[in-house]
Amino acid sequence: MDAWFKEAAQGKDPHKRINVVDSPRPLRVEVNGVEVANTTKPRLLFEGSIPPRIYIPKDDCHMEFLKSTELTTHCPYKGNANYYTVQLPSGDKFDNIVWWYGEPSTSDAAGIKGYVSFYDTKVDLYLDGALQARP
Repeated sequence: MDAWFKEAAQGKDPHKRINVVDSPRPLRVEVNGVEVANTTKPRLLFEGSIPPRIYIPKDDCHMEFLKSTELTTHCPYKGNANYYTVQLPSGDKFDNIVWWYGEPSTSDAAGIKGYVSFYDTKVDLYLDGALQARP
């Protein structure tokens, strides 16, 4: 085999720890029926044997609903993560369900700088217009 492919992009060797690839598939994220993100430029982060995480450009998020929190966590492969709470116009709050890496700590993770990820167990993801089952 000469190359690895994930989605429509050529990926790196899957035996490396982190692999970020562009996806051509449209993605919409809703929380309680309210659209909080809509993109045609998602990136998938593959990390070892865990399920891939979808990252969305901040420019494609409704940032007015995302409120910074004090929570930070650390990943040895991606660096320090910061979090957002989603606060809807209805007043409903969903604490720390969005994270992002301001300065990824490895070159392998550099592709997610400026992107956010939502906990897919706490939001509705519509990929290619179809609601995805929550893990």
